[in-house]
Amino acid sequence: MKRWLAFAPLIVLAALAVLFAGYALKRNPQVSPDALVGKPVPVLSLPDLDSGTPTPVRGDGDGPMLVNFFASWCAPCEIEHPQLMALKARGVRVVGVAYKDAPANTEAFLGRLGDPFAARLVDRDGRAGVEFGVTGVPETFVVDARGQVVAKHTGPITPQDLDGLVARLR
Repeated sequence: MKRWLAFAPLIVLAALAVLFAGYALKRNPQVSPDALVGKPVPVLSLPDLDSGTPTPVRGDGDGPMLVNFFASWCAPCEIEHPQLMALKARGVRVVGVAYKDAPANTEAFLGRLGDPFAARLVDRDGRAGVEFGVTGVPETFVVDARGQVVAKHTGPITPQDLDGLVARLR
């Protein structure tokens, strides 16, 4: 009887491995939660990076825009940055939300790479990210003229994504 008990932890570990492996095989890692798509932009205000003044993420009459969650500590955010600059050059309004980042670090990041944002907001504690359903940075939300989220882009924006994002704004 005692001999069987000696193998109990190993049996439990093997059962857990089978359970988790089965879950991993059925789970699609490319699926990202898009719970906000089809819904209005959350009504919230965040401090402006420069003044600290509470600023609505979406003001009245803002028209179509992208809301981009980024951070200075995020390597993929630096990779996507030239695409944000290209969107700005195309006349796309991009609202930047510095996610869980120190304002001084955000300022240095934008000073070094350029500032593609029409508004620069600070989500220091990540609460706005929770409201939007952010799973990690960078993430970009496409917002139509009525203030509805029409699409979510997870990960860095690539040159191949630009036309599709612009088309979703129209």
